[in-house]
Amino acid sequence: MAKHPKFTNNLIKESSPYLLQHAHNPVNWEAWNADVLQRANEENKLILISIGYAACHWCHVMEHECFEDEDVARAMNSHFINIKIDREERPDIDHIYMDALQMMTGSGGWPLNILALPDGRPFWGATFVKKQEWIQVLNQLQELYENNPQKIIGYAENMAHGLKEINAVTIENNNDPITVSDIKKIVKDWSTYFDTFLGGYKRAPKFMMPVNLNFLLHYGHSQKDEEINEYVHTTLTRMAWGGIFDHVGGGFSRYSVDTKWHVPHFEKMLYDNGLLISLYAKAYAVTKNILFKNVVEKSISFIKEELLDISNGFYSSLDADSLSDTGKLVEGAFYVWQEKELREILTDNYALFADYYNINSYGYWEEDNYVLIRDAETTEIANRHNLSEKKVLTILTKCLKSLKQEREKRDKPRLDDKILTSWNGLALKGLTDAYRYLENSAYLELAQQNADFILNNLVDKENGLYHNHKNGKSTIVGFLEDYATVIEGFIGLFQVSYNEKWLHHSLKLTHYVLDNFSDTSTGLFFFTSNKGETLIRKTLEVADNVIPSSNSIMAHNLLKLSKYFPEESFEIRLNQIMNTMRKSITDNPQNHANWLHLSLLMGQDYYEIVVIGKNFKPLCKSIMNSYLPNTIFAASNSKTSNLPLLMNRYIENKTLIYVCKHGTCQLPIEETEEALKLVKTQF
Repeated sequence: MAKHPKFTNNLIKESSPYLLQHAHNPVNWEAWNADVLQRANEENKLILISIGYAACHWCHVMEHECFEDEDVARAMNSHFINIKIDREERPDIDHIYMDALQMMTGSGGWPLNILALPDGRPFWGATFVKKQEWIQVLNQLQELYENNPQKIIGYAENMAHGLKEINAVTIENNNDPITVSDIKKIVKDWSTYFDTFLGGYKRAPKFMMPVNLNFLLHYGHSQKDEEINEYVHTTLTRMAWGGIFDHVGGGFSRYSVDTKWHVPHFEKMLYDNGLLISLYAKAYAVTKNILFKNVVEKSISFIKEELLDISNGFYSSLDADSLSDTGKLVEGAFYVWQEKELREILTDNYALFADYYNINSYGYWEEDNYVLIRDAETTEIANRHNLSEKKVLTILTKCLKSLKQEREKRDKPRLDDKILTSWNGLALKGLTDAYRYLENSAYLELAQQNADFILNNLVDKENGLYHNHKNGKSTIVGFLEDYATVIEGFIGLFQVSYNEKWLHHSLKLTHYVLDNFSDTSTGLFFFTSNKGETLIRKTLEVADNVIPSSNSIMAHNLLKLSKYFPEESFEIRLNQIMNTMRKSITDNPQNHANWLHLSLLMGQDYYEIVVIGKNFKPLCKSIMNSYLPNTIFAASNSKTSNLPLLMNRYIENKTLIYVCKHGTCQLPIEETEEALKLVKTQF
């Protein structure tokens, strides 16, 4: 019989797995809502805001050390309104308080703990804090608020002003576009930070930064820059070889704590894997490197096996922590191996496996545990063991299958089973790119099912989007990131399925964004709609991080949609946005890689490829599996279409290819090789 918990707070009413993890803390936690904020004002109590997410290891550590402790709870409950927030459910709130923390301390992270005035204006912040220090800080700040409230109020007022200033976008009177020569100089300066031996940057921890690599892949390819090409290839190879990639079950963890991509923080997020599926699929198209193809295949297997809901929406994440054989939650327990158990499982194949995945000092982590990592090509290993490369791969496949079966006996990491619209948009785009370049029809089928899920479950009565879905309910109004990623995913799906409905849904959602998210002074889009909750700041999200910013994705969408719908004013809006962003991009390119990528696309010839006629599908496939980032596609066998690119182009008994630029087309041709030549040649 289950033990009745000693404490239960109001988080028990929530659906977020992260909030529910804290529902039996002795802390009187509340979820963020209007009633709680009103109570803070009425009682003139400081608000203690703690933000985290279900897969966050240090969030769990602080919960155990502080929030499960009754002494801590007394200090928190006595004087504060305590609010727990799932950052993934409420990125709008997280943006504001993370900016505040970084202003206060110079760094950020989760758990994100903020003390704020009753109206939400912050004045103190920290990440992980130990028990005694936490109690001491709370008591001191409460005492200060009682005895000298003006000091805290003054600091909060300055902080609120700073939060608005830090989010402001400086507009210069410079309408000159960023040129390819500008970009070359930027990349040259940027490259001084590159780790050319192990990939990524010259530092630890190492984040994978698919946004940066996606830009550099295109840049290196289009400019024939062999040094950049080599750097991208090295980074993608080392990431795929590293412990950050789950060699047994597929999929990537969040980031590596060391320089060689070896030991990750073991949480596995949908957004990382969606972005990396897309990136590795493109890299495979460029290089035909089988390693990159395998990464795509194993990563899709992972999200399908571990994160796919029966309704075809994708869950959010798997926790870093899982139960060890001693019954304690331990980071990475599900994923690590000990030499003795590997010997027992793999028997005669152990020596080869141990050499390949470094069951030695290079692959050792801690407490007799190893994290699988490669550091040599298969050919080299094969030569050392006097085996063919094919034989080595056959043996290793068998070994990994055995380890996967054994691992299934372990306690699995906890699942965050909420479904987020924005992350599903990223996964959808990853699947469309995977289908495009690997030509596995199962990926297209999965993409279509996921897109149908979005339409059926995440669209509200006013044709806007929700942000979340759990237990059959969608409750949070959509943010800009939801619209931007879904539009991008739908455009990608149209280009590989040729079903115009996805393009028209993209158009409809874009109009919704223009109507409800616009900042008229900059041309950019606010993170929250004019129908969303009013917070202490209306955020403009422009900086690209691991996930590209919602504004940069939207700007890319406008570029593509301006080609599909030239009668719309998308190009005018795009040019306004790029004028606004010019200074930010050139001053800080590392944090604006997706914007830099857009500048590259706008500085090059950009083509529309139209295929129309009975045999359009095989012709499309043979063109689209080439890496052509400066193109959009439209194809049909229909005599009539409302899509401008397809209108009046059908000719009976012929399948024709049109290569166009700004709506002006070359004479139609019938051979794909000719079409590819035209794309790579200046008009």
